[in-house]
Amino acid sequence: MSEPKAEVTRTPLIIDCDPGVDDAVALMLAFGSSDLELLAITAVGGNVPVVKTARNARILRQIAGREDVPVFMGADRPLRREPAGAGEFHGAEGLGDMAPFEPAAPCADGHAADAIIALVMGRPAKFVALAVLGPLTNLALALRKEPALAERLGPVAVMGGARSEGGNITASAEFNFWADPDAAAEVLATGCDVVLFGLDATHQVRATTARISALEAVGTPMAEAAASMMRFSQRVEREIVGWDAPPVHDPCPVAWLLKPDLFKLKACRIAVETESDLTRGHTAVEFREAVAGEPLRHRWARDVDADGIFDLITKAVS
Repeated sequence: MSEPKAEVTRTPLIIDCDPGVDDAVALMLAFGSSDLELLAITAVGGNVPVVKTARNARILRQIAGREDVPVFMGADRPLRREPAGAGEFHGAEGLGDMAPFEPAAPCADGHAADAIIALVMGRPAKFVALAVLGPLTNLALALRKEPALAERLGPVAVMGGARSEGGNITASAEFNFWADPDAAAEVLATGCDVVLFGLDATHQVRATTARISALEAVGTPMAEAAASMMRFSQRVEREIVGWDAPPVHDPCPVAWLLKPDLFKLKACRIAVETESDLTRGHTAVEFREAVAGEPLRHRWARDVDADGIFDLITKAVS
């Protein structure tokens, strides 16, 4: 008599994002990965306004054929700041050179923060993971409304922050944390199990011409969409920054949830600057517990296997 097959478990995941060309690549990675149970996409204002990020998430969902995944619209502005954008790096509509269209399926009813609460609190503790790829406004609003969410959530994998690499929107701040530093500070001050993928890690993940060409060769609609985002980034980064191979930030948290051994993490304590205009959104990353004065409850991504991440992306869109 044959042994019964072991049950294949998938990671239940919510993705909070502001698509965004690199968000688009991260979403294609998630949509195409059978190891993830994608519970919802929640959109936030960031790279472009939330009406566009929610539409873009639905466009990408339609391209991937994943209309089973609900998309919720969330915060249209930071907690106490004016909205900021990064259209110069993502295109006026947020999807690079892709012409936007109105997707067939609408957003789900309700606010993104309420959706996060319902999806997490209705399941066992530490069951649902959350990947945050934009400003942390939706999660901060959810935690304000339901503080118990912090202990209920599984890992919270965040693309944000910078240390040794400096900033990408100012000299010392990464865009997501700069856009809503108050939300980032509030989330990091809770009991959430936060793993941060800052510029120190994401700048190691570069869309070289060879990697983009390999995606284009796959030939599926998902691969073509992902490759077009990288081609746009390549052109823009050459013009604005002078880089030939742009960093692909947002797939990193999703890739870690799929294959943690692609990253090396280090325990730390992270605080975010909220008062200074000069250093707004700066992440103070402390690895010494004696200096931090409290347990090192956050984790900071340092070394990355970039080839491994692109292998995951290629497999997902094939």
